[in-house]
Amino acid sequence: MKYDCLIIGAGPAGIFTAVEMLRKGSKKKILMVEKGVSVEKRRCPKAKTKECVNCKPFCHITTGFSGAGAFSDGKLSLSYEVGGDLPTLIGAEKAQETINYTDKIYLEFGADPHVEGLGQEQKVKEIRRRAIKAGLKLVDCPIRHLGTEKAQKIYYDLQEYLLNSGVEIWFSTICKDIIIENGACIGAVFEDSKGGNERTVYASDVVVATGRKGAEWLEKECEKHNILHQPGTVDIGVRVEVRNEILEEVNEVLYESKLIGYPLPFKNKVRTFCQNPGGFVSQENYDNNLAVVNGHSYKDLKSNNTNLAILVSHNFTYPFNQPIEYAQKVGELTNMLANGKILVQRYGDILDGKRTWEKELSQSNVKPTIPDAVAGDITAAMPYRAMTNIINFIKAMDYVVPGFASSETLLYSPELKFYSNRVKMDENLTTSIKGLYCLGDSSGWTRGLMMASAMGVLMGRRLSEKE
Repeated sequence: MKYDCLIIGAGPAGIFTAVEMLRKGSKKKILMVEKGVSVEKRRCPKAKTKECVNCKPFCHITTGFSGAGAFSDGKLSLSYEVGGDLPTLIGAEKAQETINYTDKIYLEFGADPHVEGLGQEQKVKEIRRRAIKAGLKLVDCPIRHLGTEKAQKIYYDLQEYLLNSGVEIWFSTICKDIIIENGACIGAVFEDSKGGNERTVYASDVVVATGRKGAEWLEKECEKHNILHQPGTVDIGVRVEVRNEILEEVNEVLYESKLIGYPLPFKNKVRTFCQNPGGFVSQENYDNNLAVVNGHSYKDLKSNNTNLAILVSHNFTYPFNQPIEYAQKVGELTNMLANGKILVQRYGDILDGKRTWEKELSQSNVKPTIPDAVAGDITAAMPYRAMTNIINFIKAMDYVVPGFASSETLLYSPELKFYSNRVKMDENLTTSIKGLYCLGDSSGWTRGLMMASAMGVLMGRRLSEKE
């Protein structure tokens, strides 16, 4: 089978590559291949079962058309300062222009026109003043909140737009290997999700956009085929949950507080990520049965709590070159302690050097929004360096948000971000292999919906110009 453009992965980067090609009038024959199912078939049974049933062959939250984005909180960060390192590759001005353009496409497909974090400059200044006093940096970033349920509708409409415009999409199909001959990528080998019906596809241009979930697979492909790459940053942390009353001011003024610090004694970068006012803590399962924690926020359905991630950035040096595997080992240890589920512990118990018990959780003001989390001891699995950074960052956060370091504040583990492998490329998104392009979070250059979508737009323009 022969196509002009083969897109592996139907997350935001892959979707917007195809969308922009169509908008530019491309007549190329496009095939998109996704290991999960279409948007309308994605169903997480946990809402009814109250516990993860470990869906097979793949977790519906992390896999399927739109990737993890469709079942996340659906926040679009509208500043080039948030979302990864793509601006260092293409320049800040071009990155911001592309974000603005991409945002208009989301609006065309039904995104809420309201933008969070604008119009309350004086209150923002006061929050920033407290952050500076605590040794933290507040990053201004307007947020367009799609909402988990609204995001699914938007991506469904994008899916139908692609299908109705002639883009061919294969669902429930796994990429086994890409094909490289004489320094050029000429296609890929696929099989269905049940492990049969192998098919080989040839294409003039191959775009790999497999998301965070596909980062480990892409890293192995880079090693196998000598695609130039290097180990990047790996983020290890926890998801924190507090009552809405604690973060009420930040939620109303900014919606999401993007704070960065370098706490003593290690001075590693520690940051907040993916804040969900009135949201819900959730579980995601990876193909190796690794359970990780995340957070969702709906437009209409609200809880009494706000959750956010606190992530510690780890940068390893020679000779170590397996940061993704390192993070997975941390997650596996935590899963072992929780019998394959998410582990939760009260902040006060961590400081007291004791585990948390279910009875103590039931007596607390903060009720867990993930019903099957297991009370226990995160510190038995979390590396000392990461745990120390998290504790000291939470103490600094308490200056910005009084009550954040309450003894009842909940910490869930493991929160891991798999985008460590970074594919080497230039400002035109050209890799060391002719005809091969790597986009989105799996490429190591983006983090999150908007920047991955914007990178897809740039790719779509590049491929359209080749006609």
